[in-house]
Amino acid sequence: MSITNVLIIEDEKLNADRLKRLLKEIKPSIQILDVLDNIADSITWFQSNESPDLVMMDIRLSDGLSFEILESIKIDCPIIFTTAFDEYAVRAFKFNSIDYLLKPVEKKELENALVKLDGLQLQQMSQAPIQGLLDFIYPKDFRTRFLLPYKDGYKTILVEDIQYFYSEFKLTHAKLKCGTVEIVPQTLEELEQQLNPKVFFRANRQFIVHIDAIKRLHNHFNGKLKIEIKHSEDVEILVSREKAQLLKNWLDY
Repeated sequence: MSITNVLIIEDEKLNADRLKRLLKEIKPSIQILDVLDNIADSITWFQSNESPDLVMMDIRLSDGLSFEILESIKIDCPIIFTTAFDEYAVRAFKFNSIDYLLKPVEKKELENALVKLDGLQLQQMSQAPIQGLLDFIYPKDFRTRFLLPYKDGYKTILVEDIQYFYSEFKLTHAKLKCGTVEIVPQTLEELEQQLNPKVFFRANRQFIVHIDAIKRLHNHFNGKLKIEIKHSEDVEILVSREKAQLLKNWLDY
C-alpha cells in the first residue's frame, strides 16, 4: 500500500514535531492529517474521519494507555507504536506483527518501517494482531488477590475487597471496603495491566477506582468530573475534561 496520509497520536510536543519532520524528510508527499495528544480526542477523531493510511501512536498518553483507543473502536489501518516499554513488551508487539519504534525515534528506523508497510496490502492489516496485543496488555486472567507480608509471615487480600488504589510518597496504597489501607508493591502503571478494565478505571495519575466504589459523579470546573466514593467523603478524585467522557461511557455500559 502507498502511504500518503498519517495520523500522529503523541502527547509530547517535541516527539510529535520530530515525527512530523522525519516523515516529511523521508517522504515529502506525506500529509499529516492531525496530531492528537489524548485518548478521548483520538476516539472522537476516528468516529468522525476516514481511516488514515498509517497511525503513529505513542503508548503512554496524558490520560492513560493508548490501548484504550483500540478497545473502544476498530482501527483497520497499520499502526506503528512509539514506546519506551521494556523489552518483554516489545517482544509482544513483534510477535503480533505490529511495528514499534523506541524513543527517540531514529530516521533510519522510521524509514525502514515505512518501506516495510509500503509493501503490505491493507487487507493484511487485520484486527487480529491488534487483538493479540490487547490480550497481552489486558490478559484474560486478571489479578484476583495480593499476597502481602504480615508480621512474621504473609496474608492475602482480595481484589474484590478493594475500593481504590492510590499513589502517595512513591508508594501504592489499596483502600479496602472495611476502611483499612494496605501497601502493595506494584505501581499504578503495573496495576493497570493486571486489573480487569471492566471493573477498574484509571481516574488520573494518582487513582485507580473500582466501579462498585463509585457513589456519584459531580461536575467540576472546566469540564472535569469529581468522583464521590462510597463511605469515603474525605477523598477527592478528579477526572480531567479529556477523560471525563471515557469515564461516563465506562459507567454506562
